[in-house]
Amino acid sequence: MSTLLAIGTAKGLFLATSPGGRDWEVSGPHFPMTGVYAVAVDPRPGTPRLLVGMTSSHFGPSVATSDDLGASWAEPDQAPVAFPDDTDASLGRVWQLVPGGADAPEVVWAGTEPSALFRSTDGGRSFTLVRSLWDHPHREQWGAGFGGQAVHTVLPHPRDPDRILVAMSTGGVYRSEDAGQTWSPGNTGIRAYFLPDEWPEFGQCVHKVARDAGNPERLYAQNHHGVYRSDDDGRSWTSIAAGLPSDFGFPIVAHPSRPGTVWTFPLIADSERYPVDHRCRVFRSTDAGDKWEPLSVGLPDEPFHPSVLRDAMCAGQAGDVYFGTRSGEVYASRDDGDSWSLVAAHLPDVLCVRAAEV
Repeated sequence: MSTLLAIGTAKGLFLATSPGGRDWEVSGPHFPMTGVYAVAVDPRPGTPRLLVGMTSSHFGPSVATSDDLGASWAEPDQAPVAFPDDTDASLGRVWQLVPGGADAPEVVWAGTEPSALFRSTDGGRSFTLVRSLWDHPHREQWGAGFGGQAVHTVLPHPRDPDRILVAMSTGGVYRSEDAGQTWSPGNTGIRAYFLPDEWPEFGQCVHKVARDAGNPERLYAQNHHGVYRSDDDGRSWTSIAAGLPSDFGFPIVAHPSRPGTVWTFPLIADSERYPVDHRCRVFRSTDAGDKWEPLSVGLPDEPFHPSVLRDAMCAGQAGDVYFGTRSGEVYASRDDGDSWSLVAAHLPDVLCVRAAEV
């Protein structure tokens, strides 16, 4: 068994493999000179299927798949994700690719810019717009965050196939309990300090949402200033920022098998997007955000200035954690973040990382 780490960058996809999580062999770039904003590893076909959402400045956005761990790729002649003509919209990029549950083996979800949700029933080869979210009466008031207007989080419920949650910048969290037929905002308790009404029904700039491993009703959110937990599947939120050196950042990652364990990478502020104290530190909580501790063993101890983007941190099933920086370094931990080692350096700007055992 080996670990596969898919690394999406501003100039293509890199694949890092390691039989023991220590010595890494890096291949790539695949899809050179494309921005790879979304990567998924779907374990359901047997051999894991890789799905890549990339954007070419010449050819535009597309989704490619591989059923042989990147040795070859399939990309449809027709754009797999496209807005219907009557929407008067065009795809900017795919920000998120998420396999559906075990009860829907060929379902893949895609979150896009502009803010929309698409659904595939053929393993990610073609997608259909979820009209109910696109036609939501709030959509005309959804704004664009600094990185654009996008659905960047898609969380199917692991036990109830009718429930799915999405998050967007800006707009906030939206929930469906009827398999995507209707949607309601789930932002109670999340602050939007930049709006006249700081506690609106919707309009928050949520940066990322993660679901707890042991309790699927528990969610964690990194907001545009604010770190939150929900214990009722996103209906309401409470702050868990106490103990962090800052409440601004982009990623938040929940341990996939250990309840209550979550990681984040704080930055100073929205106006000063550097690591706090200019130190490379991941912060971890093992009690669902009640307490936080800094983790830096093996990370650079000199002044550190790059940031970590919302999908540039991930966790594997065995307590392995990974993150990539905007200066092209990728780090790995095999012990829940207690210590770190370098996977790769001098890559382009890291946009997303995903890990799997293969």
